[in-house]
Amino acid sequence: MIYLWAFLIGGAICFLVQILIIRTKITPARILVGLVLIGVLLEGFTLFAPMESFAESGVKVPLIGFGALLARGAIEGARQTGVLGVLGGPLRAAAIGLTVAIMSGYLFALIFKARTKKSGR
Repeated sequence: MIYLWAFLIGGAICFLVQILIIRTKITPARILVGLVLIGVLLEGFTLFAPMESFAESGVKVPLIGFGALLARGAIEGARQTGVLGVLGGPLRAAAIGLTVAIMSGYLFALIFKARTKKSGR
């Protein structure tokens, strides 16, 4: 049942984002930043934890989960070290995921040759 809810909630988020991309003139980058901000707000108002316990990776995998992770790190950093913890906390919280993303990008850059996309029009 957990997989079903994760699929339905994550799919609904992706569906709504795709509708925004298709039907509005908002750029995809702004929509993605909006998703991160929604995650920050949900974590800030302690609404993300109930969603996370219900939908699991359905809300963790989209950028909403990344925003909540950054907010959680900032809150924890502020509790531990004060104002400077607000800056370092999100970096500590997301360090593993960011490291994996950077190392994967570097590895793929070594294996594959980058080329420009040829326009067919």
